[in-house]
Amino acid sequence: MFEIFVEDGFSAAHNLKNYNGKCENLHGHNYRVRVFISGSGLDSSGMLLDFTILKKYLGKIMEKLDHKYLNEVKPFDRVNPTAENIAKYIYDKLKLNVKGKRLNIKKIAVWETETNCAIYYEKR
Repeated sequence: MFEIFVEDGFSAAHNLKNYNGKCENLHGHNYRVRVFISGSGLDSSGMLLDFTILKKYLGKIMEKLDHKYLNEVKPFDRVNPTAENIAKYIYDKLKLNVKGKRLNIKKIAVWETETNCAIYYEKR
């Protein structure tokens, strides 16, 4: 098996619903996102997936979140914009780009701060 990852980030504001603490108030983060892709075979160039292509897929998702109030961005107008839910959102969106290819999204990691990270992956 082979595995690669790329990292990108975005800045956004949110406030948590159904939460009793400081984070129920409007606040912002400089999020870091790391995408891990795995697969058993390489393409004719000897790559699992070109980093540039993976960064492009991730970048399109980040554009929808960057410098936004997440509570007003679908699906976070209904779903609490926690790091966990953001990780799943990115996973689901990225899955559309790699669907049908020989690749698997292994996991998505989303950091709200340098020391706080949520990870989403699907069981196989």
